[in-house]
Amino acid sequence: MWNKNVEVFMGCDKDEGQADTILFGAPFDCTTSYRPGARFGSGAIRHESYGLETYSPYQDRDLEDTNVLDIGDLELCLGDTVKALSQIESCASQILADGKRPFLLGGEHLVTLGAFRAAFSRYPDLHVIHFDAHADLREEYLGTPLSHACVLRRCHELTGDGRIHQFGIRSGDRSEFLWGKDHVDTTRFGFHGLEELLEKLGDTPVYFTLDLDVLDPSVFPGTGTPEPGGVSFDELRKAATLVCRKARIVACDVNELSPPYDPSGISAAAACKIVREMLIGLSSTK
Repeated sequence: MWNKNVEVFMGCDKDEGQADTILFGAPFDCTTSYRPGARFGSGAIRHESYGLETYSPYQDRDLEDTNVLDIGDLELCLGDTVKALSQIESCASQILADGKRPFLLGGEHLVTLGAFRAAFSRYPDLHVIHFDAHADLREEYLGTPLSHACVLRRCHELTGDGRIHQFGIRSGDRSEFLWGKDHVDTTRFGFHGLEELLEKLGDTPVYFTLDLDVLDPSVFPGTGTPEPGGVSFDELRKAATLVCRKARIVACDVNELSPPYDPSGISAAAACKIVREMLIGLSSTK
């Protein structure tokens, strides 16, 4: 069913029938408005994962004991944003139809929209938990509604009010914040209230989208739109693990690693560790 000729994220090579989470990449950055390069993020995360151990001392669990299959990157139509999103949606829909959880590696943040559409079609009561430096709530950016700066606004068109919960936000156009006050729940600068939200959501299906630029650029410089004043690695690790362990996540993504802007590899290593902790956290709910 899937292309086997891929470099997989460490430990994520379980048999398709055994897997409960399917990892796949969306190497797309055609709407990036500042510094391109996020299309190389998913490949870098896989390649650099072999510099880390599969065992997590934070959770005292091992990725080898999880049921995750990495099917590699999609071959996306980079010249056609609508078609690329449709390709992502189709893959995520197939994974969901097979009773498994899609875990998308970006790519720029717009790739979320494809996987989110697939999840929303299956779970119309879906909520979104969104970690990011940027609100991503613009109606349009540079004349197009399909931009990484608009992705959560497009998700809101499906969910309606009160079902998008943002954390870590510290940047955006004034109009985004004014509009957001009436339509989404936004927590600025950190993760205050996250535990209370998870308790409130209970068994509600959740789409979890994590833009890695929520991290401070001093620890994560390899991203297209760095924003000073972000959270620390450990703050993000704890928050992401908490979401993965406590929420009913039916689909998720990690995006916006842009390896060309960090030749040291520190950003890729941070992304790998976050993905590892998320995968282990997700497996604890099974």
